[in-house]
Amino acid sequence: MLRKFITPKPADHVGIQTLRGLIWVSPWIVGFVLFMLLPIGMSIYYSLTDYSLLEAPVFIGLDNYRELFSDPVFWISVRVTAIYALCSVLLSTIITIALAVLLNNKLRGVGIVRAIVFLPTLVPLVAAALGWMWLYDGEMGLINNLLAKLSIDGPNWLGEKHWALLSLIMMSLWQVGAAMVICLAALQSVPRSLYDAANIDGAQPLSRFRHITLPMISPAVLFNIIIALIWSVQVFAVPYIMTQGGPEDSTRFYTIYLYENAFVYGRMGYASAMAWLQLLTVLGLTAIILRLSRNFVHYRIT
Repeated sequence: MLRKFITPKPADHVGIQTLRGLIWVSPWIVGFVLFMLLPIGMSIYYSLTDYSLLEAPVFIGLDNYRELFSDPVFWISVRVTAIYALCSVLLSTIITIALAVLLNNKLRGVGIVRAIVFLPTLVPLVAAALGWMWLYDGEMGLINNLLAKLSIDGPNWLGEKHWALLSLIMMSLWQVGAAMVICLAALQSVPRSLYDAANIDGAQPLSRFRHITLPMISPAVLFNIIIALIWSVQVFAVPYIMTQGGPEDSTRFYTIYLYENAFVYGRMGYASAMAWLQLLTVLGLTAIILRLSRNFVHYRIT
Protein backbone atom coordinates (compact mmCIF):
# COMPACT_ATOMS: atom_id res chain seq x y z
CA MET A 1 0.00 0.00 0.00
CA LEU A 2 1.39 3.31 -1.03
CA ARG A 3 1.32 6.20 1.39
CA LYS A 4 0.42 9.56 0.02
CA PHE A 5 2.61 12.37 1.26
CA ILE A 6 1.18 15.85 0.99
CA THR A 7 3.80 18.56 1.12
CA PRO A 8 2.59 21.94 2.34
CA LYS A 9 2.46 24.79 -0.12
CA PRO A 10 5.06 27.54 0.29
CA ALA A 11 2.38 29.97 1.50
CA ASP A 12 1.10 27.47 4.07
CA HIS A 13 4.66 26.77 5.23
CA VAL A 14 5.32 30.47 5.78
CA GLY A 15 2.06 30.80 7.70
CA ILE A 16 2.94 27.88 9.98
CA GLN A 17 6.39 29.33 10.66
CA THR A 18 4.87 32.73 11.46
CA LEU A 19 2.35 31.13 13.82
CA ARG A 20 5.11 29.22 15.61
CA GLY A 21 7.15 32.39 15.95
CA LEU A 22 4.17 34.27 17.40
CA ILE A 23 3.58 31.46 19.90
CA TRP A 24 7.19 31.62 21.08
CA VAL A 25 7.16 35.40 21.52
CA SER A 26 3.59 35.54 22.88
CA PRO A 27 4.75 35.92 26.54
CA TRP A 28 6.68 39.06 25.55
CA ILE A 29 3.76 40.36 23.46
CA VAL A 30 1.31 39.83 26.32
CA GLY A 31 3.68 41.44 28.79
CA PHE A 32 4.30 44.40 26.47
CA VAL A 33 0.58 44.98 25.93
CA LEU A 34 -0.38 44.63 29.61
CA PHE A 35 2.54 46.39 31.26
CA MET A 36 3.65 48.90 28.62
CA LEU A 37 1.14 49.63 25.85
CA LEU A 38 -1.98 49.63 28.04
CA PRO A 39 -0.47 51.89 30.77
CA ILE A 40 0.76 54.30 28.06
CA GLY A 41 -2.72 54.54 26.60
CA MET A 42 -4.29 54.97 30.04
CA SER A 43 -1.83 57.71 31.00
CA ILE A 44 -2.64 59.62 27.79
CA TYR A 45 -6.34 59.40 28.63
CA TYR A 46 -5.86 60.31 32.30
CA SER A 47 -3.81 63.37 31.32
CA LEU A 48 -6.99 64.70 29.70
CA THR A 49 -9.15 64.05 32.77
CA ASP A 50 -9.68 65.11 36.35
CA TYR A 51 -8.85 61.85 38.12
CA SER A 52 -8.34 61.49 41.87
CA LEU A 53 -7.88 57.67 42.02
CA LEU A 54 -10.95 57.40 44.26
CA GLU A 55 -13.54 58.58 41.75
CA ALA A 56 -14.17 57.95 38.09
CA PRO A 57 -12.12 60.18 35.76
CA VAL A 58 -13.90 63.19 34.31
CA PHE A 59 -12.81 64.35 30.86
CA ILE A 60 -11.58 67.97 30.90
CA GLY A 61 -9.56 68.17 27.69
CA LEU A 62 -6.31 70.13 27.84
CA ASP A 63 -7.06 71.88 31.15
CA ASN A 64 -4.30 69.99 32.97
CA TYR A 65 -1.72 71.15 30.44
CA ARG A 66 -2.97 74.74 30.66
CA GLU A 67 -2.78 74.66 34.45
CA LEU A 68 0.83 73.47 34.31
CA PHE A 69 2.04 76.70 32.75
CA SER A 70 0.35 78.79 35.46
CA ASP A 71 1.56 76.65 38.36
CA PRO A 72 4.45 78.41 40.21
CA VAL A 73 5.64 75.19 41.86
CA PHE A 74 5.82 73.56 38.43
CA TRP A 75 8.21 76.26 37.23
CA ILE A 76 10.29 75.91 40.41
CA SER A 77 10.64 72.18 39.73
CA VAL A 78 11.58 72.87 36.10
CA ARG A 79 14.26 75.36 37.15
CA VAL A 80 15.74 73.03 39.79
CA THR A 81 15.79 70.08 37.39
CA ALA A 82 17.33 72.16 34.58
CA ILE A 83 20.13 73.44 36.83
CA TYR A 84 20.82 69.95 38.14
CA ALA A 85 20.79 68.38 34.67
CA LEU A 86 23.05 71.02 33.13
CA CYS A 87 25.65 70.93 35.91
CA SER A 88 25.53 67.17 36.40
CA VAL A 89 25.83 66.28 32.70
CA LEU A 90 28.59 68.82 32.05
CA LEU A 91 30.72 67.96 35.09
CA SER A 92 30.22 64.20 34.82
CA THR A 93 31.23 64.27 31.14
CA ILE A 94 34.46 66.14 31.91
CA ILE A 95 35.31 63.85 34.82
CA THR A 96 34.45 60.73 32.82
CA ILE A 97 36.76 61.67 29.93
CA ALA A 98 39.57 62.68 32.31
CA LEU A 99 39.37 59.41 34.25
CA ALA A 100 39.20 57.32 31.08
CA VAL A 101 42.29 59.00 29.62
CA LEU A 102 44.15 58.63 32.92
CA LEU A 103 43.23 54.99 33.42
CA ASN A 104 44.01 54.09 29.82
CA ASN A 105 47.71 54.19 30.64
CA LYS A 106 49.48 50.92 31.42
CA LEU A 107 50.47 51.54 35.02
CA ARG A 108 50.89 49.21 37.97
CA GLY A 109 47.59 48.65 39.77
CA VAL A 110 45.50 50.41 37.11
CA GLY A 111 43.06 47.49 37.06
CA ILE A 112 42.36 47.91 40.78
CA VAL A 113 41.80 51.65 40.32
CA ARG A 114 39.37 50.96 37.48
CA ALA A 115 37.44 48.57 39.71
CA ILE A 116 37.33 51.15 42.52
CA VAL A 117 36.00 53.84 40.16
CA PHE A 118 33.34 51.45 38.83
CA LEU A 119 32.36 50.12 42.26
CA PRO A 120 29.95 52.97 43.23
CA THR A 121 27.67 52.06 40.31
CA LEU A 122 26.96 48.75 42.07
CA VAL A 123 25.79 50.40 45.30
CA PRO A 124 21.96 50.55 45.62
CA LEU A 125 20.56 54.08 45.44
CA VAL A 126 18.95 53.90 48.88
CA ALA A 127 22.17 52.76 50.54
CA ALA A 128 24.14 55.44 48.68
CA ALA A 129 21.66 58.14 49.71
CA LEU A 130 21.84 57.14 53.38
CA GLY A 131 25.62 57.08 53.27
CA TRP A 132 25.82 60.53 51.71
CA MET A 133 23.31 61.87 54.23
CA TRP A 134 25.78 60.91 56.93
CA LEU A 135 28.66 62.52 55.02
CA TYR A 136 26.66 65.73 54.59
CA ASP A 137 25.38 65.88 58.18
CA GLY A 138 25.96 69.38 59.54
CA GLU A 139 27.13 68.25 62.99
CA MET A 140 28.39 64.67 62.81
CA GLY A 141 29.18 64.40 59.11
CA LEU A 142 32.61 63.33 57.90
CA ILE A 143 32.94 66.27 55.51
CA ASN A 144 32.39 68.90 58.20
CA ASN A 145 34.68 67.03 60.60
CA LEU A 146 37.47 67.17 58.02
CA LEU A 147 36.79 70.87 57.41
CA ALA A 148 36.89 71.50 61.17
CA LYS A 149 40.44 70.15 61.28
CA LEU A 150 41.31 72.89 58.78
CA SER A 151 39.58 75.48 60.99
CA ILE A 152 36.70 75.81 58.52
CA ASP A 153 33.09 75.82 59.68
CA GLY A 154 31.20 73.62 57.27
CA PRO A 155 27.59 74.45 56.38
CA ASN A 156 24.51 72.35 56.93
CA TRP A 157 24.79 70.87 53.46
CA LEU A 158 21.28 69.47 53.09
CA GLY A 159 19.56 71.90 55.45
CA GLU A 160 20.41 75.19 53.73
CA LYS A 161 18.81 76.19 50.43
CA HIS A 162 22.07 77.57 49.04
CA TRP A 163 23.92 74.27 49.56
CA ALA A 164 21.31 71.51 49.15
CA LEU A 165 21.15 71.44 45.34
CA LEU A 166 24.92 71.80 45.04
CA SER A 167 25.34 68.85 47.41
CA LEU A 168 23.13 66.65 45.23
CA ILE A 169 25.03 67.72 42.11
CA MET A 170 28.34 66.78 43.73
CA MET A 171 26.90 63.44 44.81
CA SER A 172 25.82 62.69 41.22
CA LEU A 173 29.48 62.82 40.16
CA TRP A 174 30.20 59.85 42.39
CA GLN A 175 28.70 57.32 39.97
CA VAL A 176 30.60 57.93 36.73
CA GLY A 177 32.09 54.44 36.63
CA ALA A 178 29.79 53.02 33.94
CA ALA A 179 30.35 55.99 31.63
CA MET A 180 34.10 55.78 32.30
CA VAL A 181 34.14 52.11 31.20
CA ILE A 182 32.41 53.04 27.92
CA CYS A 183 34.92 55.83 27.22
CA LEU A 184 37.77 53.55 28.21
CA ALA A 185 36.61 50.92 25.71
CA ALA A 186 36.42 53.60 23.02
CA LEU A 187 39.94 54.78 23.88
CA GLN A 188 41.37 51.30 23.54
CA SER A 189 39.93 51.00 20.03
CA VAL A 190 41.73 54.12 18.75
CA PRO A 191 44.39 53.01 16.24
CA ARG A 192 47.91 53.40 17.62
CA SER A 193 49.12 54.43 14.19
CA LEU A 194 47.37 57.81 14.57
CA TYR A 195 49.39 58.62 17.69
CA ASP A 196 52.60 57.43 16.03
CA ALA A 197 51.96 59.72 13.06
CA ALA A 198 51.21 62.62 15.41
CA ASN A 199 54.45 61.99 17.33
CA ILE A 200 56.44 62.05 14.09
CA ASP A 201 54.83 65.40 13.24
CA GLY A 202 55.83 66.72 16.67
CA ALA A 203 52.30 67.09 18.08
CA GLN A 204 52.09 67.96 21.78
CA PRO A 205 49.94 65.88 24.21
CA LEU A 206 47.17 68.48 24.32
CA SER A 207 47.11 68.65 20.54
CA ARG A 208 46.96 64.85 20.26
CA PHE A 209 44.05 64.78 22.69
CA ARG A 210 42.16 67.51 20.83
CA HIS A 211 42.69 66.28 17.28
CA ILE A 212 42.88 62.49 17.76
CA THR A 213 41.56 61.24 21.09
CA LEU A 214 38.46 63.39 21.44
CA PRO A 215 37.20 62.97 17.85
CA MET A 216 37.78 59.21 17.94
CA ILE A 217 35.83 58.69 21.18
CA SER A 218 33.13 61.27 20.36
CA PRO A 219 30.43 58.61 19.64
CA ALA A 220 30.94 57.16 23.13
CA VAL A 221 30.88 60.66 24.65
CA LEU A 222 27.62 61.41 22.82
CA PHE A 223 26.07 58.20 24.13
CA ASN A 224 27.11 59.04 27.70
CA ILE A 225 25.73 62.57 27.42
CA ILE A 226 22.32 61.36 26.23
CA ILE A 227 22.08 58.69 28.95
CA ALA A 228 23.21 61.16 31.62
CA LEU A 229 20.66 63.71 30.41
CA ILE A 230 17.80 61.20 30.57
CA TRP A 231 18.75 60.09 34.09
CA SER A 232 19.26 63.62 35.38
CA VAL A 233 15.91 64.87 34.05
CA GLN A 234 14.03 62.04 35.76
CA VAL A 235 16.09 61.86 38.97
CA PHE A 236 13.87 60.99 41.92
CA ALA A 237 15.00 58.45 44.51
CA VAL A 238 18.14 60.14 45.86
CA PRO A 239 16.73 63.68 46.36
CA TYR A 240 13.46 62.30 47.71
CA ILE A 241 15.29 60.27 50.34
CA MET A 242 17.80 62.96 51.25
CA THR A 243 15.80 66.21 51.12
CA GLN A 244 12.20 65.43 50.07
CA GLY A 245 12.20 68.62 48.04
CA GLY A 246 13.45 70.96 50.76
CA PRO A 247 14.64 73.21 52.12
CA GLU A 248 12.30 75.87 50.72
CA ASP A 249 11.76 73.95 47.47
CA SER A 250 15.45 74.26 46.60
CA THR A 251 15.56 70.55 45.64
CA ARG A 252 11.98 70.05 44.49
CA PHE A 253 12.79 68.17 41.32
CA TYR A 254 10.27 67.65 38.56
CA THR A 255 9.72 63.99 39.36
CA ILE A 256 9.26 64.73 43.07
CA TYR A 257 6.50 67.22 42.26
CA LEU A 258 5.00 64.69 39.83
CA TYR A 259 5.01 62.02 42.53
CA GLU A 260 3.42 64.38 45.05
CA ASN A 261 0.61 65.28 42.66
CA ALA A 262 -0.08 61.63 41.90
CA PHE A 263 0.15 59.98 45.32
CA VAL A 264 0.06 62.78 47.91
CA TYR A 265 -2.47 65.22 46.46
CA GLY A 266 -4.39 62.53 44.56
CA ARG A 267 -4.25 64.39 41.23
CA MET A 268 -3.45 61.51 38.90
CA GLY A 269 -4.67 63.33 35.80
CA TYR A 270 -2.45 66.33 36.52
CA ALA A 271 0.51 64.02 37.21
CA SER A 272 -0.09 62.16 33.93
CA ALA A 273 0.04 65.47 32.07
CA MET A 274 3.34 66.25 33.81
CA ALA A 275 4.71 62.83 32.84
CA TRP A 276 3.88 63.32 29.16
CA LEU A 277 5.37 66.79 29.15
CA GLN A 278 8.52 65.33 30.69
CA LEU A 279 8.68 62.63 28.02
CA LEU A 280 8.24 65.13 25.20
CA THR A 281 10.93 67.35 26.73
CA VAL A 282 13.42 64.48 26.91
CA LEU A 283 12.65 63.46 23.33
CA GLY A 284 13.05 67.05 22.17
CA LEU A 285 16.37 67.54 23.98
CA THR A 286 17.67 64.23 22.64
CA ALA A 287 16.69 65.20 19.09
CA ILE A 288 18.46 68.55 19.47
CA ILE A 289 21.63 66.90 20.78
CA LEU A 290 21.62 64.36 17.95
CA ARG A 291 21.13 67.14 15.42
CA LEU A 292 23.96 69.23 16.85
CA SER A 293 26.22 66.17 17.11
CA ARG A 294 26.48 65.95 13.33
CA ASN A 295 29.02 68.77 13.47
CA PHE A 296 31.06 67.35 16.36
CA VAL A 297 30.81 63.55 16.38
CA HIS A 298 33.07 61.60 14.04
CA TYR A 299 32.28 57.99 13.15
CA ARG A 300 35.19 55.83 12.06
CA ILE A 301 34.51 53.78 8.94
CA THR A 302 36.12 50.33 9.04
